[in-house]
Amino acid sequence: MRVGLVCPYSLTIPGGVQGQVMGLARSLRRMGVEARVLAPCDGPPPDESVTPLGNSLPTAANGSIAPLAPDPPAQLRTIRVLRDEQFDVLHLHEPLAPGPTNTAAVMKSAPLLGTFHRAGHSTAYQYLRPIVRAVANRLDYRCAVSEDARRLAEGELGGRYELVFNGVELDAPSAEPINAPYPTIFFVGRHEPRKGLGILVDALQYLPDEVRLWVGGDGPETDALRASTGNDPRVEWLGRISDAEKQARLRGADVFCAPSLFGESFGVVLLEAMAAKTPIVASDLDAYAIVARPGRDALLSEPGDPAALAAALKRVLFDEDTAASLVESGLGRAHQFSMDTLASRYAEIYADLAARRRVRSPQPPRREDQEVE
Repeated sequence: MRVGLVCPYSLTIPGGVQGQVMGLARSLRRMGVEARVLAPCDGPPPDESVTPLGNSLPTAANGSIAPLAPDPPAQLRTIRVLRDEQFDVLHLHEPLAPGPTNTAAVMKSAPLLGTFHRAGHSTAYQYLRPIVRAVANRLDYRCAVSEDARRLAEGELGGRYELVFNGVELDAPSAEPINAPYPTIFFVGRHEPRKGLGILVDALQYLPDEVRLWVGGDGPETDALRASTGNDPRVEWLGRISDAEKQARLRGADVFCAPSLFGESFGVVLLEAMAAKTPIVASDLDAYAIVARPGRDALLSEPGDPAALAAALKRVLFDEDTAASLVESGLGRAHQFSMDTLASRYAEIYADLAARRRVRSPQPPRREDQEVE
C-alpha cells in the first residue's frame, strides 16, 4: 500500500505538525507501509522519503507565523506529484490549510484521511465556513489530535472526528546529552506571545543566581526579550537549533519548561521531554494536562504568573525526589503515546480506505476519551 502524507508546513522549519508527520512516516515504513511525505521545503529535504513542493511563505495563523506554501507554483507541483505517484491513500495533516493539503483535498486523487491539529479559534473557519465545509466534506475520514482540536473542527466544520492523540518516537536515535555545570532550564519554541517566553524570563528574578536558562528558537519577540535581559550571563540564546541539538539539550537540562499562555493543541514537546527522562514544568493548559498529568508527569503552574512558574521550577531544580518522581512517571506516560501505536491505528484506517470500504464513523466524544490512563 502506498500512502502519501501531505504536510502544509515547511519541513526545514521546526514545528509540531512537521515532527509528527516525519515520525509517523518512519513508523509506517517500519511496519511495511510505503509512506512518502509531500511538503514545502526551504532547502534540502530532511529525508529521502520527502518530495519537496517548493519554498514556504510566512503566513499569520493562530497567533503565530506559519511556513505555508499557498503560491501557484507549489500547487502545480502538488498536482503533478499526485498525478504521477498514484497513491492508494492520501493522509492530509491540517487539510484546510492554504497550500498542498487544501489542493490535495480539492483534487481528491485517492481516498482522503484528514487529521486536524489546530485548536482554539480559527478566523478562516468562521468567515469562510461555506468554502471550508465544502472542502472538508471531500474527506472520507476525519481525525483530531486533541479534544480541543476536535471541538473546534466539529463546531465550525461539522462531521465526526476520531480522537487520535499525537505520538512520540521512543526508539529515535539518542544524542549525547549537552550538560551544564549549573542547574539549567531549557525552553525551545517560537518567540511569540502565546509561547510565554517572556513569563519565563521574568521568572528568573525569583530563582537563585546559579540557575541558567537555555533558550532555543527565534521569532518576533527575540530582540525585545534579549534586550530585556541585557547581558545577563544566566541566559544563553541558542537561536534556531536542529532536532539533534534539541534532543541533546533535553537530555542534558535539569528541567524542561513550556510556559505557553494559549493556542496549544497537544503537548508533543512534553512527550519528547518525558522520553528524554527530563522533568517538566509547564503552564496549566488543557492541552498540556491531557498529556502530562498534573503532579505526576509534570508540575503545572498558573499561565502568565512568573512567581508561580518560578516556584514550580525551584521545586524541580532543588528537590531531587520530586524530579526523580516526575521522570519515572513521565517515562511511563511517554510509552502510552508511542508513535508505533499511533501508526498502527492509522494503518488500519488506510487499509479500509484503500479497499474502498466505508470506515466506521467516529462516535460522539465519550468521557474516557478525555484522558489516556
